[in-house]
Amino acid sequence: MRTQKRLAGQLFKCSPKRIRFDTERLEDIKGAITKRDISSLIEEGAITRLPPRNTSRFHARKLHMQKKKGRRKGHGSRKGRGTARTPSKRSWINKIRLQRSFIKHLKLQEQIDNKIYYELYNKSKGGFFRSIRHLKLYIQERKLAKAKPAENQK
Repeated sequence: MRTQKRLAGQLFKCSPKRIRFDTERLEDIKGAITKRDISSLIEEGAITRLPPRNTSRFHARKLHMQKKKGRRKGHGSRKGRGTARTPSKRSWINKIRLQRSFIKHLKLQEQIDNKIYYELYNKSKGGFFRSIRHLKLYIQERKLAKAKPAENQK
């Protein structure tokens, strides 16, 4: 049977380890001694080839799904500084967009006038405010915002 596996491997262009014989046709396979005999048995389906033994991707896919959900991103999994993971320019862009949208919102709500708006705008542009919270604190301490306009007053 070793010879038959070797010949079948040559015909399939694969390793003899990947050759499988049909258990019900073993007598026919034992009698096959030429490549022609083996190829006819392959056509009949008595000899088949197994799929290649690759590395399983099951665990890799599972990990990928967890990472997509936001898992496995704690301090122990990080390599590189914070500025390597999120560049300082990107964090600046995020911060300034938030601050600008916040002061624009205050202006549209008529809680601040144009003069205060531009003062806050330029301060945030200069990097004066660390965060939205700092900006709110600044407005609150200096009493720059008016009380919300009372709606539906008659």
